[in-house]
Amino acid sequence: MTSAPFRLAPGGTVGIVGGGQLGRMAALAAARLGYRVHIFSPEPDSPAAQVAAAATVAAYTDPAALESFARAVDVVTFEFENIPADSVRRLAEIVPVRPSWTVLETAQDRIVEKRFFNGIGIATAPWRAVDGVAALEAALAEIGRPAVLKTARMGYDGKGQVRIDADTDAAAAWAALGKAPGGAAGSAILEGFIDFQGEISVVIARGGDGAWAAFDPAWNVHRHHILHTSTVPAPIPAATATAAIDIARRAAEALDVIGLLAVEMFVTPDGLLVNEMAPRPHNSGHWTIDACLTDQFEQFIRAVCGLPLGSPRRHSDAVMTNLIGDEAADWLDLLRDPEAHLHLYGKAEARPGRKMGHVTRLHRPGGGFDEATMI
Repeated sequence: MTSAPFRLAPGGTVGIVGGGQLGRMAALAAARLGYRVHIFSPEPDSPAAQVAAAATVAAYTDPAALESFARAVDVVTFEFENIPADSVRRLAEIVPVRPSWTVLETAQDRIVEKRFFNGIGIATAPWRAVDGVAALEAALAEIGRPAVLKTARMGYDGKGQVRIDADTDAAAAWAALGKAPGGAAGSAILEGFIDFQGEISVVIARGGDGAWAAFDPAWNVHRHHILHTSTVPAPIPAATATAAIDIARRAAEALDVIGLLAVEMFVTPDGLLVNEMAPRPHNSGHWTIDACLTDQFEQFIRAVCGLPLGSPRRHSDAVMTNLIGDEAADWLDLLRDPEAHLHLYGKAEARPGRKMGHVTRLHRPGGGFDEATMI
């Protein structure tokens, strides 16, 4: 006898592991659909907890807190990758977890992630796993310079990586990187530089029934290793956009994702190369809140709760700009701008490099790029 597919009716409780801005915006989307949200985070007064019905403040490795949280909710998801996969596995023994803890395990390790993509026939930049200076020197001899040495785990927004140029000493680079904060001691990855024309990302939703819906690719520009702007439509040909969505779909299906998957890619003269992925809402998808019929956060909740996916259709062109550190202090001027859609994350302290909010500006459809401006 086949069991009925999981579907959480309005009034149920969604558990979100992680208390950042992604959890906050997911909680707001869940509330619009009639759900309560319970946040699990070690941080008191987290941005997500501020808008949730309940919050557990405990370490991600606290077994008693994890069990209590799991028994208080109807389904669990997570809003970032830097949480122990084993803790999410524990939750899955008690309550449905979407996407699965195995998806998290793949996405939080750059080596495992690269092997996954290459294993399903999706190209990446050249890379080698390295565990010490000797392995790094051998990898550099194969890949060449310049290259980037990254921790296998935990790095984000440019953290946990060292650029290696022609005159960089391998031992000094390894010392600068330090030990990886997760996985095997000293676990790292060397990635070769590639000739890319720009970066794009695709956010795709996939339900438990295998149905999927993808948002238009966004053109991403970084500043100081942190996403600065995401522009839609991206200045790429339609065939490239179709190929990017197909890559995201293939990855989501191979992982059996139930929820969201964001896939970042480099646009090169020879085609697309995957950079990395994230199985949750993504910074480069924030534009969807104001420019799409169904935004990434509502799609996330729909998929996690077993609801039909909404239409990802874009009704406006958009440019999303992150507000980093003190840039959020201009909130009053942004509110005076009739074309600005301001989103603040409820963080009390502005620090350099900290994402405090974002602003999205919409433009008429068709007012974006033409073929003459495309790559």
